[in-house]
This record gives sequence, structure tokens and C-alpha cells, in this order.
Amino acid sequence: MSHPSTPVRWGILGCGDVTEVKSGPGFQRAAGSALVAVMRRDPARAEDYARRHGVPRSYSDAQALIDDPEVDAVYIATPPDAHEPLARRVAAAGKPCLIEKPMARTHSECVRINQAFDDAGVPVWVAYYRRALPRFLTLRELVRANAIGRVTAVHVQVTDRLASGEAASNWRFDPRRAGAGLFLDLASHCFDLLDFLFGPIAEVHGFPLNTGGTYAAEDVTNAAFRFADRLSGTGSWNFNAAAKTDVLTITGSHGTIVSPIFSDTDVIVSKSDGERQTLAIRNPPHVHQPLIQAIVNELHGNGRCESTGESGARASWVMDRCLGR
Repeated sequence: MSHPSTPVRWGILGCGDVTEVKSGPGFQRAAGSALVAVMRRDPARAEDYARRHGVPRSYSDAQALIDDPEVDAVYIATPPDAHEPLARRVAAAGKPCLIEKPMARTHSECVRINQAFDDAGVPVWVAYYRRALPRFLTLRELVRANAIGRVTAVHVQVTDRLASGEAASNWRFDPRRAGAGLFLDLASHCFDLLDFLFGPIAEVHGFPLNTGGTYAAEDVTNAAFRFADRLSGTGSWNFNAAAKTDVLTITGSHGTIVSPIFSDTDVIVSKSDGERQTLAIRNPPHVHQPLIQAIVNELHGNGRCESTGESGARASWVMDRCLGR
């Protein structure tokens, strides 16, 4: 869409907390990229964000940003209930789009988003930024190199204490806005990462429960799933637990790999011959930046970003089945 010497000019819809450090500065720091406009419904807060981050323009109306002729591409960073309507408006404007994860509240919403961009002939990506982080690129290299032999099983364990009171009023616990509870917010990253490492999940069964009663959504979800290539796995997302854990365990015929999914800690490779390797791979300051760089490179005609609307919809398909819908 643009010559490599001309930066891709981004606009952000919804400049909330996720854009302060994790994503927003990445649009300014990626090579060949510029952040030129932001939007928030509260004009004072939009202006404040623009001033603090050195962004030229701010809006309080989404369509005004989408229609800005100096905005080439749009990043939707709102809660999931707004993803489909905003994405369809971006597609109608003929502009490429990056959507926060989960891509939408349900798989059917994802399908409609992808159809809108297919019809418009412009690309859409989803902010599953782990696909571009050094830790998980290394994990995929280890798997592909058979570093622990043939992978025979995978297991995800994510736990946290039960949210209650004011904390439980956050939109992430409101199915109307989030699509479900914290499971959809966090398991989306997990399932997309598994897709990235091992390919699409072909079959899944889940068991969602509300055990704490402090909010309407599920707080414990367990799942079993199968990949196409003779590999199966399990996952447990327990948000009514005594402590916080975050572990991906990859079991192979000659060893194991243990990695965090969310925390910035070490990867441990243990082999059956007793060899043990600690990989201290750290995240960059702005974790979205490598993914943003991949998108900008693709827009400049150099390579392809792997976190597409198609892969994002696959993660939502899996979660729908985990939730029994």
C-alpha cells in the first residue's frame, strides 16, 4: 500500500491501558511506522494521551479517525464488544486493520469480520503478539528441531485468585462486553500460541464452571483438545485458586520444555539424558512492537505477518467449544 520510504500512518481506536506501554509506543518505534491519531470517547482523555505520547491528532468520534485521510491503517484497542462493528467500518473505508485479542466475542463475529475485509480486499490482523516474540519463536524452533524428540503431549496451566468486589466489576468479567469471563481474555493467547507452535486444533471439549459466585461468567474452565498431527493436550484455567501460576509444559519422547506464557521468565529444557538448559529470553520493552513491525513490513511488501484474521478466528472457534456454544 505504500513505498518503503513512506511510513505507515496508524490511528488507534480506544487508547486505554493496553496502549500505554504494551502496544502504543510500538507504532511509533517500529521502522517504517508512525502513530498519527488516537481516539477515545472522552475527548479530554484522548487529548491527554495524544499530548503525553506526542501524537499529532486526537478524536472522540471513531468514524472521524477512520475517515482521516492521513490515517493509513487502524488499530482497534477497545473491549471485544466493539470489535466487530468498528472493524466493519474500517473495512468499509478500505483500510488495513489490527484488532486486539480476542478477535471478537464469538467465532461467528470473527467470521463476519473476515468476510468484510475479504470483500474490501484489505488485510486484517489480530494482536496475538506472542507469535513475534523471541521466546516463542525459539520455542517453535526447538519443537521443529525435535530438541526433545517427538512431542507427545502439551499442557497449559493458568491460575489466579478469585476476583471479587470492585475488581470483579471489570469489563473482562462481563460476558456482554468480553464475550465470557477471564478465560476468553487469557486462554485466547494460550490457544493462539498452541496454534502457532503445533498447528490448528481439530477437536476440543471443555468444561466451564462458576465456582466462586462473585461474577456471572465462568471462573474455572478445563479442556482437552486434539491437533491434526497425532498430538493431544489439556488445559486448565482456574481463576478461583490459592495462587497465581502460568506454565506451558511440552512433553516429548526425549525430554520436556517448560515455558511461561504470560510472565517474562526463563524457558527450561530438560532432556532424558540428564541435560538441562535454561534459556533466559526476555521480552522487549513494548511487547507488541515485533508484531507491529511484521505488519508494517507486510504493508511495505516485505514478508507476511502470521497473526491473521484467519488464525484469530481459529482461536475463537476453540474457545467457543470450550464454553459449550
